[in-house]
Amino acid sequence: MNINELRVFEAVSRLGSMSRAATELHTVQSNVTARMRLLEEELGVALLRRHARGVALTPAGERFLPYAGRMLRLIADASVAARDEGTPSGNLAVGGLETTTAIRLSPVLTEYARTWPAVRLTLTSGTTAGLVDDVLEGRLDAAFVAGPLDHQELTTHTVFVEEMVLVTSRDVVTPGDLGQVADLRTIVFRAGCSYRQRLEAYLAGLGIVVARPLEFGSLDAILSCVAAGVGVTLLPAAVVAAASAQWDVRTHALPAGLAAVETLIVHREDAWMSSALKAFIDLSRRAGTAPA
Repeated sequence: MNINELRVFEAVSRLGSMSRAATELHTVQSNVTARMRLLEEELGVALLRRHARGVALTPAGERFLPYAGRMLRLIADASVAARDEGTPSGNLAVGGLETTTAIRLSPVLTEYARTWPAVRLTLTSGTTAGLVDDVLEGRLDAAFVAGPLDHQELTTHTVFVEEMVLVTSRDVVTPGDLGQVADLRTIVFRAGCSYRQRLEAYLAGLGIVVARPLEFGSLDAILSCVAAGVGVTLLPAAVVAAASAQWDVRTHALPAGLAAVETLIVHREDAWMSSALKAFIDLSRRAGTAPA
């Protein structure tokens, strides 16, 4: 097997289609089909099962996929390591929580771009669970996520500590008033957001049972719904302060055990630490020591 066959297999597995894989890889479908046939012949097993809507992994394909991903990541790391002469350059893919991106990363990104202009830095946002998966699968080099986090395949560095607050409409004077709200809703980011877990634990401690949460993909959508009295949320105090001119909401302090949340930057334990990534982590950690 060779690297091209592994790349084809990974793309077909992820996209579930020979034609979509061909489009992504900038080749023709017949080439994708031929490479998959060669790989299956070499292994002596069928990796894909064809169906009307595309392809799916066979049990053998499911077993082979993690190893293919691992080999592709190792080859990519080897290539980066060979070219890395100590001066940050090349591509760097970073992810972050939307709240962290909104209030913490602008000065970090600005200084990094000014200091290391040869690095092509991209930033995507997501939930803690989604970002961790992206780092583990090699789609991101590093990500800012909410702690605590203990994963044997990840190295973590504490960067910021956020003070979390309960956010409600102006009509809610104290958290105790929430017990009188009929059909109280929590307004949160998508599943996988660690803030929502803390919010649910806090409300449960007050003896408040909430209906199914409303999930949104943006901070503005969450705050607009809270301001309108649709429900409540949990956010870093700095986020709410920055948005106070736009959204008329009220904040409430949380118990000490729930208020402090560490923001971590994480990367794979076994991946090559490129000069670009090391410089980014060092800069982020220095920024984290500055006053909020």
